[in-house]
Amino acid sequence: MKTRTWIVAVLALPLLQGCTVLAIADVAASTVIYGVKTVVNVVDAVTPDIINKDKEKDKKK
Repeated sequence: MKTRTWIVAVLALPLLQGCTVLAIADVAASTVIYGVKTVVNVVDAVTPDIINKDKEKDKKK
């Protein structure tokens, strides 16, 4: 009985470590995705202002 417990524990250990690696990779990927989304939103928020300023200058001429 004790041997069976040890075998199950030894076989389960790599699976737990694999889940940990996947969880860390998921967090890293989520961080990168949200970082990129933030950059895109900032560029999107700034760009129309620059384009609109150019159009306003053309209208004044």
